[in-house]
Amino acid sequence: MMKIVLLAGLLLATAAVYAQDPIATDGDKYKVIFENDRVRVLEYHDKPGEKTQQHRHPAFVLYALGPFKRTLTLPDGKVLTREFKAGDVLWSDAQTHIGSNIGDTPTNVIMVELKEEPSKR
Repeated sequence: MMKIVLLAGLLLATAAVYAQDPIATDGDKYKVIFENDRVRVLEYHDKPGEKTQQHRHPAFVLYALGPFKRTLTLPDGKVLTREFKAGDVLWSDAQTHIGSNIGDTPTNVIMVELKEEPSKR
């Protein structure tokens, strides 16, 4: 039994490391609106009840264009619930997750992903 638990943990960790770019996993929801050698700016839009595939973001800033409520499921199974009003701003370190719109409104955000690690500045 212990070997199965260790193997499952290893598979989850490996999946997190190799999680794909959100443009590849959910190109119907993410759109690149600007990119250079320092940042990539994404627009994200979904409808209530929709969810993403597992994907990874480098460190980013999120700006909410409208109100929404969603969950983020992390590779270790932890579930975070996030609720935003229009104009709210969030900073996040790099993260792998599956996002689910659990609210009554679409999610519509702008994300600015950093291309260099914050510790390298």
